[in-house]
Amino acid sequence: MTKPTDILPIGLEDSLPASAARITAAMRACLDVLESHGYDRVRPPLLEFESSLASRMLGIETRKLFRFVDPASLRTLALRSDVTPQIGRIAATSMKDAARPLRLAYSGDTALIRASQLDPARERLQLGAELIGNDTIEAASEVVSLAIEGLHAAGLTGISVDFTLPDLIDTIAAQDRSLTPDTIEAIRRELDTKDAGGLKAAGGAAYLPLLYATGPFDVAMAKLRELDAGGVLATRLDALERIAHAVGDTARITLDPTERHGFEYQSWFGFTLYADDVRGSAGRGGTYRIGGSDEAATGFTLYLDKLADAAREPEAKPLCYLPLGHDRAAAARLREEGWRTVTQLGEGEDAAALGCTHVLERDGVREVS
Repeated sequence: MTKPTDILPIGLEDSLPASAARITAAMRACLDVLESHGYDRVRPPLLEFESSLASRMLGIETRKLFRFVDPASLRTLALRSDVTPQIGRIAATSMKDAARPLRLAYSGDTALIRASQLDPARERLQLGAELIGNDTIEAASEVVSLAIEGLHAAGLTGISVDFTLPDLIDTIAAQDRSLTPDTIEAIRRELDTKDAGGLKAAGGAAYLPLLYATGPFDVAMAKLRELDAGGVLATRLDALERIAHAVGDTARITLDPTERHGFEYQSWFGFTLYADDVRGSAGRGGTYRIGGSDEAATGFTLYLDKLADAAREPEAKPLCYLPLGHDRAAAARLREEGWRTVTQLGEGEDAAALGCTHVLERDGVREVS
């Protein structure tokens, strides 16, 4: 019987064995991909000083963080909502003298005070990589390709990547001195909501074509090229095409040049990852600047717990029951060969009920009948 004290808070849930196994297998597969490409894993702490988290990345809203006073220092601590700012701190402090470009990987839990209706989870297991000290097309291409390769390694299918240009409006508006900061912000807001009427009312009628320059990459790029008669975006668009060429046929590519949701700190390039049977996005990434050091970086984050239902089922290992008085050396050899074992602790146990497929006997292993 469930007691009121056994109920978890809204937005939090247990991962039971089957789900936890898929998450763990996906994590190992993705980390193996990152390691094979020269990314070294780091493990920042779950919590740190609130001021440190807020200073390393634009867009971090401390009011959304779980905060409390550290009894040791009497300073405010916060549970991280994103691991990326911590990687920025590591790069700017303890690894500031490491050779660049610096390639780091991570995996860890994050938490939010409140989440959105579309994505109500308040705890996320993030896995990602950051390429620090390089702001080139080659760096962006490497990071996007790695994210896609990681999803493939986890067994996901139907992968697509949606490119965006987070600073697009700033780049265009810089050429029009008649626009006030308030008007520019209003244009951003209406483009975010894809509201053509609101965009006109905000004084952004000239930006209406951007609402329709979305969809399959080649089609959307052709529309953007037509809109960019003055060549203001030429360098950006050339970069997107080169990144898309690097991705090739490993994923379907789309383009939504004005999308800003989830790109609070990205600079000139951002991308969102999707996959079959994954609700919402599977991950995000892009280019940014590390607060404090202003060093350029490119990275991505995958939401591992969201991938659990779509990730490949881990290979089932046989489970062998070890009766009282069993041969310990034989049991050790089974584990070395990849078996899982369960040791009998008392009379009356049922090997089959415990999930065992085999039993170790004096003359070898037999299947559970």
